[in-house]
Amino acid sequence: MIITQIIGGLGNQMFQYAMGRGLALKNNNSLKVDISGFESYGLHQGFELQRVFSLQCEIASQADIRNILGWQYLAINRRILSLSIFSSVLQKRWCAEPHFHYWAGINNVSANVYLSGYWQSERYFLDEQEQIRTDFTFCKPLLSENLGLARQIQQVSAVSLHVRRGDYVSNPNAAATHGLCSLDYYQNAIKYITERVTDPHFFIFSDDIEWAKEHIKIAYPCEFVGHNQGLESYNDMRLMSMCQHHIIANSSFSWWGAWLNPNADKIVVSPKQWFANSTNTEDLIPTNWVRL
Repeated sequence: MIITQIIGGLGNQMFQYAMGRGLALKNNNSLKVDISGFESYGLHQGFELQRVFSLQCEIASQADIRNILGWQYLAINRRILSLSIFSSVLQKRWCAEPHFHYWAGINNVSANVYLSGYWQSERYFLDEQEQIRTDFTFCKPLLSENLGLARQIQQVSAVSLHVRRGDYVSNPNAAATHGLCSLDYYQNAIKYITERVTDPHFFIFSDDIEWAKEHIKIAYPCEFVGHNQGLESYNDMRLMSMCQHHIIANSSFSWWGAWLNPNADKIVVSPKQWFANSTNTEDLIPTNWVRL
């Protein structure tokens, strides 16, 4: 059995699920998800995978987790053992992501393992991408304004552009970790797209749509999409994935909006500086995407 810890917003949940699912398929194992962290987690919309996508997650019980982790079950033990000086005594049944970039050691983990981390690289699940894309099929029909936007997207050379602000502005910790994409980044990305796409039509998604309207200047047709909020926020990702090309923010949410677009000829522009600090993100952006 593989158990993967699920926590964070929808984009993070998708990376954690995709990692566990890919590893389970590779090793012909069953997969369960640990969502116990949401009991004390007040950010975003809680556990969303089963509400948003056509997949069925088997929820790990505390007994399942204890059976995998044994004496490492207690969180305090795992926190202590996560220190590098204790790495030699770690049981292989608990696999804590050692760093942000791709870790080749994942290929040597036990058949029974608890995965803890963010796992933000398609390299962890690229071999199983067809199944991952199937799992991440949106399950609810598009309605009203979103249905109209979807029809419009299908009729033009649609380019999604995502401006992530929200907690990157309001939460000091998030601001210090992530930072904001600069206006220069967006203007350079728009220029890059318009030099390569004929008659582009931009669809601008943001959790601060008024800021985007004031600051994002585009001399091409554009629509500002800001009505999908709260439990309906996932529909922005869905509409992004329908566009032909993408300008993403330093956000796993728009990363997935671009990745879920199956068009092999898509142009995806991403920020070269993903974090405000020096975290190694060399494996975060697929090799055929552009970093500006």
